[in-house]
Amino acid sequence: MKLRPLYDRVLVKRVDAEEKTSSGLIIPDAAKEKPMEAQVIAVGSGRVAKDGKIHTMTLAAGDHVLFGKYTGDEVKLDGVEHIILREQDVLAVIEH
Repeated sequence: MKLRPLYDRVLVKRVDAEEKTSSGLIIPDAAKEKPMEAQVIAVGSGRVAKDGKIHTMTLAAGDHVLFGKYTGDEVKLDGVEHIILREQDVLAVIEH
């Protein structure tokens, strides 16, 4: 199933959480936090301003981003969890 976000919304998929700590200890599933890092899957066309002009998105598919812990709406597509959030909820783009 394909999903295209509307306006200034972004569809992201969380990056897998770390299985081990930096010292090599394995983290049990109950103690893992959901990562705040995700990969952008799809973006909308942009925000429509009051004057009718469309402000284009600064994000693109394939970008890696950080977002707030309690932002966005979780959806399942083909059994995989994704998050739809507004572009303004993205905190930063991670450049590798």
